[in-house]
Amino acid sequence: MKIGYPCINWSMDCRGNKTFRLKSYSEERLIDTVENNLDCLEEMLRYNIEHDMLFFRITSDLVPFASHKINEFDWQSYFEERFGEIGKLINKNDIRISMHPDQFIVLNSTKDDVVERSIAELDYHADVLDLLGLDSTHKIQLHVGGVYGDKRKSKDRFVRRYEQLDEKIKKRLVIENDDKSYTLKDCLDINEMCGIPILFDTFHHQVNNSGEEISEALGMVSKTWDKKDGLPMIDYSSQEPDEKDGKHAESVDEEDFREFINSSKPYDFDMMLEIKDKEKSALKAVKILKKDSRFFKN
Repeated sequence: MKIGYPCINWSMDCRGNKTFRLKSYSEERLIDTVENNLDCLEEMLRYNIEHDMLFFRITSDLVPFASHKINEFDWQSYFEERFGEIGKLINKNDIRISMHPDQFIVLNSTKDDVVERSIAELDYHADVLDLLGLDSTHKIQLHVGGVYGDKRKSKDRFVRRYEQLDEKIKKRLVIENDDKSYTLKDCLDINEMCGIPILFDTFHHQVNNSGEEISEALGMVSKTWDKKDGLPMIDYSSQEPDEKDGKHAESVDEEDFREFINSSKPYDFDMMLEIKDKEKSALKAVKILKKDSRFFKN
């Protein structure tokens, strides 16, 4: 079991998600921005290694406008060596990496232009992980998408589009249950049709489920991951007190976290903490888990 947090480390001065406005695009600005983001990514990874946080979600903003038609620059070749250096650091320290495209990536959209942009963005994410030299255990997580008035047809449309994707995307893509439309059961239906692994979001499951207990759900999800996919990945969070249902916690609720960890046995997985204060909560989680036999550290 590896513990991580997404995209930004609030304890550090640098930010690995630096970007700029489309109207100010230039190759020089792109190069400067990507150099900053890659340098910051390396700093965050070294911080995480030092603190036994060996699961990390890389920001989708690593290369701004990577899939936009304005960007004709061959950033893959230009930064190939730098990506390779960071990839060696990741592989040497057995860090698990994920990426999570933005909400506008909707593979089952009824609009062709949205699907086209979504596939281009997924292609970019796959390029990042390939340039880092990472195998198929490093994943791109995606929501199923919209319902469009007919969930069954929308599931079928997702499966059809998934099966048409390039293998470099398919080998990395996983779907997660969401808090509004697609429950774990819906995701299991899609897995049954096309074999895509399911990343289990524990907080979404609390908000939107079909009655499965956590332990039961983890057992179901674990069966969707093959050896080539690595350990199952999950997202963990809890409810922020005195806020509307579905509001992610600002800081880890240590009692809730301990209860979840106890209820999750005997299943093993890598866990992303989707909690607002990011590495601060991840550090607390690491401290709690150090006595758990599943916990992995260097």
